[in-house]
Amino acid sequence: MDLSPATAGAYGGKAADAYRKALSSAASAAAYAVLARSMARALLPDELRAAVRWAASVLRARLGWGAKERRTLVIRSHTGGGGREENLLFDAARTYLSSRLDPRAMRRLGLRLCATRDDGGLRSWTKRLFIEPGDSTVDVFDGVEFMWSSVQKTNGGGGGNKKSKNGESGTAEFLLKLSFDAKHTDMAMERYVPFVMGAAEETRLRERSLMICMNEGRTWFRLHHHHPATFDTLAMDPVLKQSIVADLDLFANRRDHYRRIGKAWKRGYLLYGPPGTGKSSLVAAMANHLRYNIYDLDLSHVQNTTLQWLLLTMSDKSILVIEDIDCCCDAMLREVDSKTPARTCKEDGGGSSETSDGTPSPKRKSEVITDVLFPCIAV
Repeated sequence: MDLSPATAGAYGGKAADAYRKALSSAASAAAYAVLARSMARALLPDELRAAVRWAASVLRARLGWGAKERRTLVIRSHTGGGGREENLLFDAARTYLSSRLDPRAMRRLGLRLCATRDDGGLRSWTKRLFIEPGDSTVDVFDGVEFMWSSVQKTNGGGGGNKKSKNGESGTAEFLLKLSFDAKHTDMAMERYVPFVMGAAEETRLRERSLMICMNEGRTWFRLHHHHPATFDTLAMDPVLKQSIVADLDLFANRRDHYRRIGKAWKRGYLLYGPPGTGKSSLVAAMANHLRYNIYDLDLSHVQNTTLQWLLLTMSDKSILVIEDIDCCCDAMLREVDSKTPARTCKEDGGGSSETSDGTPSPKRKSEVITDVLFPCIAV
């Protein structure tokens, strides 16, 4: 191979000529593109150019070119006039995220102590994690990634803004941003957001302080319920225990089914046996498993009108326990035999079943869950 200086110079000249030709061609193409763009702006109407851009974006999306289009939902902590109304979706999202955050995977995490009040006004405390402003986390739902970001926005300027404690003008507003691919917009609005709200409600039920309520006249008296019984600690046949747990879970997850068929959402269990056989422990285990409050109804001094009022004032998702119902039945039978007006039990036996079916009043909440337990012998 000839590597003389003359040959090397010839090769270098050819490369330089090829480079100059390529550069000239690129410059000409760029000039034609600029000219064509200018002519399109001058001659084509805005509607046609918008249609061309839309067609190009659809083509890029179909072929997978370029970045995917994103959608962002902004969830503010307060809404309404003046931003004074609390946004329940914001609280639900923070409650949901507190159960999904992994402290080992986050760079920064906030920790707060929250006070929750149950239906009777009793307060309990729980620790919750939350995303610090400026950080984000990814949640996966049905194989789709949803990104949550926390933002703190300061609304400054204007004479009407309040001053903060450090003397600076403006008010701080906290936001949560939910980002996802545009093609998953329907899933986000119709499935993911309702799922977040439902999961937050389940978390609230798990964290609330359970109560046991006892009736006196037309009033329920509430006390904290701290019974330690669970299905893990119950001395029961394993197969029977598993069937009860499965039945409870099936009932708790079928509210929509009961609503579709037009029936009250309730479930009845009949517990019987001598004292000390674990009927009260089973009721407590059910309450701890479902996180439902217990209403202990004494029928010895209850009339039909009072019974209806007591059942209507029960909280959602609760267990109604009616003890010694056989004693009331015996009292009614003795009254019929003796034909005397004296009554030991002032409940006629029909009011309980009718009221628990949700039939006496349209004001009764159809979503109230009443697990009615009828021990035939004293618990």
